[in-house]
Amino acid sequence: MKISARGRYGIRLLIDLAEHSSEPHIALASVAERQKISVRYLEQVAVILRRAGIIRSVKGASGGYALAMPSQEIIIGDALRALEGDMLVVDPPGNVKENRLQRAIRVTVFDRLNERIAQVIDRETLASLAGTVDPDESYMYFI
Repeated sequence: MKISARGRYGIRLLIDLAEHSSEPHIALASVAERQKISVRYLEQVAVILRRAGIIRSVKGASGGYALAMPSQEIIIGDALRALEGDMLVVDPPGNVKENRLQRAIRVTVFDRLNERIAQVIDRETLASLAGTVDPDESYMYFI
């Protein structure tokens, strides 16, 4: 499993919005300049995050984007799933009949990897990545 540029840039967009949450809204051009990301690409990412209800848009000449909820309520796993789809190492077997070896590999390796990935991304909030909570209670990550 590899997180695409869309997922990485989307998280960077969210962190930037969280770090500038004192402003009512932020223009994507400002985020693009700070993060060194194409404005056009950020626009595509912002549409996905807006449709998922993670950010909100403010229309008009002086419009921009802001978080739709406090950064402590935004789970990184939810944002990544909105941007990337399911965060699975391999897809579930579906209607395909597995033999004993295939089932053993899935249960002992792939299902465990999927669980661990979910545990990591679902325990982190945007606030913990952006450093907007008590530093004694969280780690600071740089993406």
